[in-house]
Amino acid sequence: MWWLGRVGPSGFSASSTAEEVTRGINGTDLTAIVTGASSGIGVETARVLALCGVHVVMGIRNMEAGGEIKEMILRDNPTAKIDMMELDLSSMESVRKFASQFNSNGLPLNILVNNAGIMATPFKLSKDNIELQFATNHIGHFLLTNLLLETMKRTAIEQRKEGRIVNVSSRRHKLSYPEGIKFDKINDKSGYNNLSAYGQSKLANVLHANELARLLKEEGTDITANSVSPGPIATNLFRYHGLMDVFVGLLGKYVMKNIQQGAATTCYVALHPQVKGLSGCYFADSNLAEASSQAADPDLARKLWEYSSNLVIS
Repeated sequence: MWWLGRVGPSGFSASSTAEEVTRGINGTDLTAIVTGASSGIGVETARVLALCGVHVVMGIRNMEAGGEIKEMILRDNPTAKIDMMELDLSSMESVRKFASQFNSNGLPLNILVNNAGIMATPFKLSKDNIELQFATNHIGHFLLTNLLLETMKRTAIEQRKEGRIVNVSSRRHKLSYPEGIKFDKINDKSGYNNLSAYGQSKLANVLHANELARLLKEEGTDITANSVSPGPIATNLFRYHGLMDVFVGLLGKYVMKNIQQGAATTCYVALHPQVKGLSGCYFADSNLAEASSQAADPDLARKLWEYSSNLVIS
């Protein structure tokens, strides 16, 4: 596919793999949390970070599947430092339990990859009575990030190393509802569109990273927050969207990225020295990219932050 090979200013392209964009990088002194590391690009992200020497903690909902992934990573890389902890992003109780356990174990935290996600699900409310895609893709990660932030700040000070927060968004953030975030109708079943609701949650990922970056800069904290688009990838995210799932199954390998290419931008932003000091940015194909006008709206970002804060404390 010719379009995958166009090299950007970073020296990488859409066809670059996660291993290629991290080649030669030594992460042996770093600790990372990767959510959703039991399937799709989350697996590859965890594997490649571990390959670079990073101590990876997989935050996963399905512990049995996670155990198989851990065994696979260790089989190919016996010296990998990899652990797993149970985490259901759709449940605030689970998020709080995960964060409490991690914070109490004394581990540092240099990198937080907010990767887990669901796509185009039928309308459903989470355990906390929030529309499921918004709850899982945004609110769970918003709460998790806030609960781990003090550990990340302490690590950045003690190790004198930049911390990095990476929100895995999507190109679909550009196709949310017309108003961007339906603050007053998040849980409105009558106006629900599964793909627009997915776009809304992915827009929230970008807005969250942008507002967090602004707040961290104001504090003078040595932690960056950025968002990334993996690009079109043939994964099981499409399982709730019948026609798209058929298309992906038949033609995905010819017109979409593979998993190794899909995880590249996440790994690039999490580890590459080219990204040092960059915060509040949006990346695609391992290069800086332009997000939607809604994603770049600082007022919308502040409003989402306030709205999300109220949800997690209510």
